[in-house]
Amino acid sequence: MIIRKKILTLSFAAILAPSALFGQTVAEHISAGDREYAALKSAASLTHYEAALALDSTNAEALGKASRSTVDLGEAEKDGAKAKALFRTGEQYARRAVAANPRDAENQFHLARALGRTALSVGVKERVKYATEIRAIAVEALRLDPNHAGALHVLGMWNAEVMRLNGVERFFAKNVLGGKVFSQANWNDAVTYMEKAVAVDPARLTHKLDLAKVYMDTGAKDKARAQFQAVIDGQATDVNDPSYKSEAAALLKKLK
Repeated sequence: MIIRKKILTLSFAAILAPSALFGQTVAEHISAGDREYAALKSAASLTHYEAALALDSTNAEALGKASRSTVDLGEAEKDGAKAKALFRTGEQYARRAVAANPRDAENQFHLARALGRTALSVGVKERVKYATEIRAIAVEALRLDPNHAGALHVLGMWNAEVMRLNGVERFFAKNVLGGKVFSQANWNDAVTYMEKAVAVDPARLTHKLDLAKVYMDTGAKDKARAQFQAVIDGQATDVNDPSYKSEAAALLKKLK
C-alpha cells in the first residue's frame, strides 16, 4: 500500500502506540476509529482505520472512513503541497472503497469529496478533468441515496465552482478542453442543491457555510448573513468546524 509521507508518519505512530492497539479485530479498530472521529481526533481515527486495513485491505467501511479522516487532515493542513498529498491519499482510499462496494453512496461521496478538494488546488485545464468525474460520481451517489447530504453538497458546489470561473475560462473548458458538461452548470442548481443539503443535515456547519457563499455570489445578502450567523452560533461537530466558524465570522464582517 503506497502511502504518502504524512500518512506514513501517522502509521509509524501506530507502531509506537500502546499494545492495546494490537490484537483487535477489524470491527474493533473501526469502532475505535469512530470514537476518535467523534471526539474530533482525525489523526487518531486514521490510525485505527489503517490498523483495520492492515488486517483486511479490502474492507470498504475502513477504506471509506480512512479517506474521510485523511481529507479532514488535508483541509486542516496549512502547507499547500502537504494538503494536496493528503487529498490524493484520500482519493486512493476512496477509489479502493468504491471498488470494494460501489453500491454504497457514502463511498461514492468520499471519492467525490477527495477529488473536489484536489481540483481546487490545480489549474483550469486539469480542473476540467476532475470536474467531469466529480459530477458523475456525485450523480451516482444521489442515484443510490437521493437524500445523501454530502452528495447534494458536492453537486451544489460543482455548479458554484463552474459558475465562478470567468467567461473566458468557461468557454475554454467547454470548447477546447472538452468539458461539455460545464454547460449544465447554473446558479439555480447551486442554490437548490446546497439548500437541500442544509435541510437534510442541518447540524453540519460546512453545508451552511458553503450555502452562505453561494447566496453571496447570487446577491442574496440577507440570506447569506443568516447562514453565516448560523455557522457562528452552531455547535462544532466536525474537526474543521472551528476554522469554518472563523471563516464565517470574517465573511459576515465584510457583509455588514
